[in-house]
Amino acid sequence: MDLRLMGIDNTPLFHTLQHMMEAAGEDSVNAPSKKYVRDAKAMAATPVDVKEYPDSYVFVVDMPGLKSGDIKVQVEEDNVLLISGERKREEEKEGVKFIRMERRVGKFMRKFSLPENANTDAISAVCQDGVLTVTVQKLPPPEPKKSKTIQVKVA
Repeated sequence: MDLRLMGIDNTPLFHTLQHMMEAAGEDSVNAPSKKYVRDAKAMAATPVDVKEYPDSYVFVVDMPGLKSGDIKVQVEEDNVLLISGERKREEEKEGVKFIRMERRVGKFMRKFSLPENANTDAISAVCQDGVLTVTVQKLPPPEPKKSKTIQVKVA
């Protein structure tokens, strides 16, 4: 409904309402999507140690109680390493109720941009004693270009 047609468009109340409606519209446009918020929480709640060795990069993630089928390690386009998965809630048994529930359940995810010298064809992932270790081998350094002598012909 256009309040200007009713003749109250010059009142302070009209200007205040109009300002509030415009501000509400801007917030909804700039508000992050639910997927973005969920992914941000999943990334913040998954701490990772990253180490560089002379021949590899190693990513170490605590994953207590997870099976290898609950963890996914993949390389996305543009050399992005993605570690994700889900910790499922324990099935409730009849007659048992939780007094305290502190262990986190739900999806987790981390993304890492790999350097140019990462060999995405030589990645291994091992989960042992609740610790996931992802090793990305480095490519060998490029051979230095040798100088080349060009024979000068006499014309």
